[in-house]
Parts: sequence; C-alpha cells; structure tokens
Amino acid sequence: MNATFMTIREQTEDIEKKILHPGACLSAQSRGRAKQEKADDIRTCFQRDRDRIIHSKAFRRLKHKTQVFLAPRGDHYRTRLTHVLEVSQIARTIARALRLNEDLVEAIALGHDLGHTPFGHAGEAILRALHPGGFDHFKQSLRVVDLLERNGQGLNLTLEVRDGIVKHSKGKGMIVSYDAREKPVTLEGLVVRISDVIAYTNHDLDDAIRAGVIKRSDVPKEITKIIGEAYARRIDTMVRDTIKTTIAADYEHVDMGPEVSGAVYRIRDFLFERVYESSVIRSEFSKAEGILKALYEYYLEHTDEVSQDVAPERKNDKHRIVCDFIAGMTDSFALLTYERLFLPQQWTVI
Repeated sequence: MNATFMTIREQTEDIEKKILHPGACLSAQSRGRAKQEKADDIRTCFQRDRDRIIHSKAFRRLKHKTQVFLAPRGDHYRTRLTHVLEVSQIARTIARALRLNEDLVEAIALGHDLGHTPFGHAGEAILRALHPGGFDHFKQSLRVVDLLERNGQGLNLTLEVRDGIVKHSKGKGMIVSYDAREKPVTLEGLVVRISDVIAYTNHDLDDAIRAGVIKRSDVPKEITKIIGEAYARRIDTMVRDTIKTTIAADYEHVDMGPEVSGAVYRIRDFLFERVYESSVIRSEFSKAEGILKALYEYYLEHTDEVSQDVAPERKNDKHRIVCDFIAGMTDSFALLTYERLFLPQQWTVI
C-alpha cells in the first residue's frame, strides 16, 4: 500500500508486522468484536480497547477498592487501581522485551480487575455464597465490559482483550496453566497472567510489612536468596527470568524458570498463611462480610432502588441485579450506604 494513502492506524499496523515477533498478536489480525465497528483512522483496535477501559466508570472506581487492607487510611497502601497500573507496567516491560503487542497487553492489564468487589476477596467470597449462580471476579470483569458499562451497552472489546481478562486469574492454582480452558489464546494474555502474580506477590508483601502484619525478617531466607530482599530487586529478578525463560523456550509458553517460579509459589503460600488468612486481616474482613450480607439482603427486598438503568428483559433476575450493584461498589460507598441504611443518623435541628 502506498504510504501516502495510509491512515495513521494502518501505518502502526504496518510497523507491527515489521518489528513484532512472529508469535505476537497483530492488531490487523484481531478476531474482531461481537458488534462490528468501523476502524479508527488513528488508533488500532487494541488501543481503542485500552482507551475505553480507562474512560469507563468501573475503572475509576478501582481507586477506592481494597487490594489487601480494608479501606486503608495510609497514602501508600495499594488499591485495585494502583495494582492494575503496576501490572500494566510490568507486563509492558516484558512484552516490549519479547517484541509482543504492548497495546494488547496494556488493555488486558488495565481491564483485568474491573469486576472486583469492595473489600477485596472477602467481598468476592460473600457474593459467591449469596448469589445463586456463584461469583468470580474475573467473570464479573468480563460482564462489566460486555454488559454493564455504558448503561448496558458494554464496551464491545475485541475477543483477544476479553479472553485475556477472563483468563488472568489463578487463585492458588498454577501461575501458567496449560489447560485450554484457562490458558489465554495469545502470548500477550499469558504475559498479563504472569505479570499479575509478579505485581501482587511483591506489593502485597511490601504493604504487609508497612502495616506491621509481618516483619521483613519473617520472609523465609530460602525465598529472598533466590529473588532478593528489596522490592525492586524481587520484581527485576522475576521479570528478567520470565523474559529469559520465554526466549529459551522459543515462545512456546510465557513462564519463569523452575528456581524462580518455585520461589514465587513459596512467597505466595507465605502471603496466604501470614497475611491473607491471618487473624488480623480476617477479623476485619469478617466485619466487611457482615456489611455486604446486610446490603445484599436489603436490596433484594428493594430492587427498585437499584434497577433504574437495568434493561427491561433483565429486571426479573433480582439476584443478578443486586449482585451487579454490590460488586460495583467501592469500599467507601459500601460503608456509607450501610451507615445510611442501618445506623441511626444524628438529628439536626435547624
């Protein structure tokens, strides 16, 4: 194609073909969207997805959603928003080094936690127990971008971004899964999946030390000997090992080597034992569970208060309406709503 007549988007797509690795997902070869749209003349499809996510209401709410510590007062504790930004930066570093599609990686990373509940995994656990269909934050993230944003129209993202979002989660499972049902269809999706682990194992450890839940000396020496003691050193070790191992495997998978990945699994187990499931954290989250349960039961009886923007064909499913509404709450909004509904208000005489 004559460069004179190429749009900026087409020029970008042409550059991708020339410089990205053969295993990368090219913007021009995306499997497309559920609803076909006219291509933008400036941005590639993955750049548009990234922008739609950043400008969504669900993305803005992440700044007031718990990562580990319930409604933290300190300025330096991570929230869901800072978490997805850290994941994005780690993933972009890996993607650029491997010559993968940075725009796709960024879109998946920024959108992967849009469905997280208030009060972190405690909120996820209570909604899983209360909602008849269960609840998983990664499925809810896909529901947010497919249906809930834009007053029920959704963001109409590309298949590759949607796939990376719904397949980022691991829980206590394998960091890199070879199960086709859990494995992202792109290398970029795998990069985000592993970057998510790199980010949270390091910043959650950092926050736990800052909060006094654990001491730096509590971290087993067999872990720090491999990945380092300092926050930046640990991330650098994991990122470099991921790049080196992926290249050595000729891009058959995106993973860390046995020694470093073994240390990551051990640090994750340490976090579950000493932080996520510690008595200090659980005592606070038990209060959060009581708040969300009360809100759920209230709105199940008063669905009309939260169903104004719900499409008529969906208004019969009260549990789904309430689940979506509560999952979208920030920590602060959940606390304020609980106070308004269930606690006596101070009487003001004018």
